[in-house]
Amino acid sequence: MARTAQKVESLIAEDSAMADALSVVYERTDEGSDEVEWGDVSDDITSGQWGRMIEKGILVDGIHGFELANPDAVESALDGSTGSTAATASSPDVDDVEGTTWSKWDKLAAVASIGLFAGYSIKSVRGVVGGAVDVFIGPIESAVPFYVVIMILAMLTGLYSTLLQDNLMDMDKMGAYQQRMKDIQKRQKEAREKGDEQEMERIREEQMEAMGDQMGMFKEQFRPMVWTMFLTIPVFLWMYWRIGTDTGAVVPQQIIIPMAGGPIPWQEGILGPMQAWIIWYFLCSMAFTQLIRKALNIQTTPT
Repeated sequence: MARTAQKVESLIAEDSAMADALSVVYERTDEGSDEVEWGDVSDDITSGQWGRMIEKGILVDGIHGFELANPDAVESALDGSTGSTAATASSPDVDDVEGTTWSKWDKLAAVASIGLFAGYSIKSVRGVVGGAVDVFIGPIESAVPFYVVIMILAMLTGLYSTLLQDNLMDMDKMGAYQQRMKDIQKRQKEAREKGDEQEMERIREEQMEAMGDQMGMFKEQFRPMVWTMFLTIPVFLWMYWRIGTDTGAVVPQQIIIPMAGGPIPWQEGILGPMQAWIIWYFLCSMAFTQLIRKALNIQTTPT
């Protein structure tokens, strides 16, 4: 119940008009006992408000339409909507941010990622990793041009990095922490304007307590990054190893990059030390990652 109530309070804190919209839905479902469809409420609420309720999980799929995930929590949150900001700031979900822990596999992935970094400076490590990865990527390279291979790798890395962020990051915790910090800053500003030193001191103590949440936020954000590096660094080492002079020339040996012109050799620097193959990879990766997020409707930042 607390989780649904927090979501309701968070919506109301973002937009006070959501309180009226939620009240309409609550009434049309006969206080949660019936289902509701968009046509039942379209005259009283906007499609954006309806979509936000579904996105937050307040409305869930029913048999014929949608139903409230927890009618009692919605009623409770609506009754106490005036204190929603404070309730969000002290909710259990916010406190749980500090308790975010890594499993032994997360820690092993972090250690392995640090070890793989050695491949960028140690040729023997790069050769071992590149040769191992080439077992899987080599057949693809023999079938398509090298610039297409980089496109395929950029698409795959964009896919699994997006999925890792979606599965390993708790956006509710992240959003709750951000909401708490916004509330602290708002109350701090109001206390400063009023010259209330006692309230200012209390808020400073609360900020010190929130430092533990900040460490939890860091661990929450860095966890999917560790796994992304663990899977992506070998791909980078393979490209570095393959384009190196000791493995033979790739085909084609040059590429035309938008805005940079060409043809440009793969190892030629375009932006300072960043070579053409790195620029091409990042351009493809950014484009494919955005398409994947839109196609899968995956949100990788807290609301």
